[in-house]
Amino acid sequence: MTEKKRILTGDRPTGLLHLGHYVGSLKNRIALQDTYECYIIIADLHTLTTKPSKEEILLLRENVRLMVLDYLACGLDPKKVTIYLQSATPAVYEMNLIFEMLISLNRLTGLPSLKEMARNAHLDNDSIPFGLIGYPVLQTADILMPKAHLVPVGKDNEAHIELARDIARRFNQYYGEIFPMPEVLLSETPTLIGTDGKGKMSKSANNTILLSDDAKAVEKKVKGMYTDPNRLRADTPGTVEGNPVFIYHDLFNTRKDEVEDLKSRYREGRVGDVEVKAKLTTAINEFLEPIRERRKLYECEKGLIEEIIYDGTEKMNEVSQATLKEMRNAMGMGGAWNKISRVARDRKKQMTGS
Repeated sequence: MTEKKRILTGDRPTGLLHLGHYVGSLKNRIALQDTYECYIIIADLHTLTTKPSKEEILLLRENVRLMVLDYLACGLDPKKVTIYLQSATPAVYEMNLIFEMLISLNRLTGLPSLKEMARNAHLDNDSIPFGLIGYPVLQTADILMPKAHLVPVGKDNEAHIELARDIARRFNQYYGEIFPMPEVLLSETPTLIGTDGKGKMSKSANNTILLSDDAKAVEKKVKGMYTDPNRLRADTPGTVEGNPVFIYHDLFNTRKDEVEDLKSRYREGRVGDVEVKAKLTTAINEFLEPIRERRKLYECEKGLIEEIIYDGTEKMNEVSQATLKEMRNAMGMGGAWNKISRVARDRKKQMTGS
């Protein structure tokens, strides 16, 4: 049998996950876990690029647990995927340093996503940390550590994977063929518009429906959703295209005939927002109910989340150390220390007469 190809994907542990995370990445991961060897990174080191304070770091402990709980509740199977903690894999620090030598500063500062991250973190040119500029290099170390063949990302991160390919290509040119060229896998819905209709769903924008929300919370959030701003009455023809309520219907309502009926009547001014939102509330709650049930089961198992993270991190450490050893040997970096160690040990034995 041929070995499965490998996938590397994951998230920064900044809190509870939402519907945007599901359609943007989790849905893909669940579908791929049977056919690929999947490594899911809890990217806690990446949070330091914009949130380096001790208070923020201490929050990570609970955020890590909550995020993994969301993973499992959505259907990721710890027997099929490896979930690991980035900061507990020592190899990533060394690989990051080596890869930093293979890329120019101009190449990094030209990435538009870094400028957006800096703006979102309210950083100017005088306060952007070196770690934020080097964020894609650390991301490259994450990707190449398990020698990933495929990286599911949003459109805004596609340039980061191209940079990882550049670094892998350069390493292979200098030292021999060690790394495969990672390919991008884009989600069918890379971003989901938030409930306020002003941009993508984001915790910082407070426009989310969480995967852990109960039925009442979902009802309240859907009732407050942005719709067609030009439609003031139920008998006024409305716009369906780009309307967040109908975007969500298309994604989460399994009754497609009902969705088409609502769209038709909405365009003709024969249905009000109250009915459209009520049926969306029902659809989202039906989608979330199995997730809620699985969440309850995992929450009841004391220490299970921690065990899953521990076992996954131990496995990744075996994989990463093998990759790092291969890199050192290819570069010739192990030779000098091996010779020094051997000569020093021989001398000590001679001096002690043992």
